[in-house]
Amino acid sequence: MSKSGTILYLDGVSVSFDGFRAINNLSLVLDKGEMRAIIGPNGAGKTTMMDIVTGKTRPDTGEVFFDGQTDLTRHDEAEIAMMGIGRKFQKPTVFENHSVEDNILLSLKGPRSIFPALFHKHSAEEKRRIDEIFSVIRLGDKRHDLAANLSHGQKQWLEIGMLLAQDPKLLLVDEPVAGMTDAETEETARLLKDIAKTHSVIVVEHDMHFVRELGVKVTCLHEGSVLSEGTLDFVSSDERVVEVYLGR
Repeated sequence: MSKSGTILYLDGVSVSFDGFRAINNLSLVLDKGEMRAIIGPNGAGKTTMMDIVTGKTRPDTGEVFFDGQTDLTRHDEAEIAMMGIGRKFQKPTVFENHSVEDNILLSLKGPRSIFPALFHKHSAEEKRRIDEIFSVIRLGDKRHDLAANLSHGQKQWLEIGMLLAQDPKLLLVDEPVAGMTDAETEETARLLKDIAKTHSVIVVEHDMHFVRELGVKVTCLHEGSVLSEGTLDFVSSDERVVEVYLGR
């Protein structure tokens, strides 16, 4: 496998915790500009895989490369975040007492502390960037509302916007539609597809209807390695996947 043209390249990655092999000879390649859905039962290694990519966990063996040439195993979490890997956890963490717009401002890439960020005059470039983010996250009419007043789904969108403000090349998004209404779930699929036009995205998800809406290649993990990979139809008709995951 060649690393060139890839945004993420994992080959033969294993990691054990107290003798339990959470990731077991995992190989996974994401092309630049690709969106991929990762599915699999609890304990399949989905979270540990994201921990490895973001530098939270070091693998015992294997290669982990970002953007074709950067060896992620040699960098810590802060360095990896600065390189352009953004992660959205399942539970949204927004600044509830600030406006929606201020949440985006506080996340904009660049060295700043909380006070100058809110009080300095914004450049035309920053204004353009903020407007762009609002158009993607569907919250243009809420920009002056308090973040606390958003619905659960809207908070998830705001957090995705906060991630975009950091200008990542690769976004890791963990179960974005958990707890959302059907309408919000469908809108989130559209939102992520918009983002995937200009970014590489990994979405970890249990909601198969949502995965189908994304219409992307699917990787099913089981016991720390890839069990099946391909279209959702291909993966969901794989007898092993049905047995360990979908048949429940």
